[in-house]
Amino acid sequence: MQDHILQAWVERVSLHYFQLPFRHKATFNRRLTSTGGRYFTKTHNIEISPHQLENYGVEETEKIIKHELCHYHLHLLKRGYRHRDADFKNLLAKVGGTRFCKSLPGRENRKVEPHRYKLVCRSCGTEYFRKRKVDPRRFACGKCRGNLNIFMLDFKIES
Repeated sequence: MQDHILQAWVERVSLHYFQLPFRHKATFNRRLTSTGGRYFTKTHNIEISPHQLENYGVEETEKIIKHELCHYHLHLLKRGYRHRDADFKNLLAKVGGTRFCKSLPGRENRKVEPHRYKLVCRSCGTEYFRKRKVDPRRFACGKCRGNLNIFMLDFKIES
């Protein structure tokens, strides 16, 4: 599907479900893999993942469009447009949008890298685990403000 078809689709959904026009730009973005779409507060444009359309069809994609249009219209009306806001939750339920998009095939079983580093407080012994190496001189213990030592952990990734 091309961007001009998506633009017309978003405009149609906006008028039908929100009774308000969509006056900005809607495009596909193939790099969106962990989310179904996104709304930009500065430009008011919307991006939709074409992977959702390819894998789950028109119905799921339209629910994602409704979700992004909830952000769009509430933001322009200066009302609560964030996920945690009651205005957003109420409007999303009213128009039948989805709160979360479905995971793309092959993404649900991704391995999470185990912790590789352990920081230990020299004063109280509190342990902090990290996946990435950090400079212990830049941080202090969250409990006692003591200095930290860093240790690399041994781990094996099992297949």
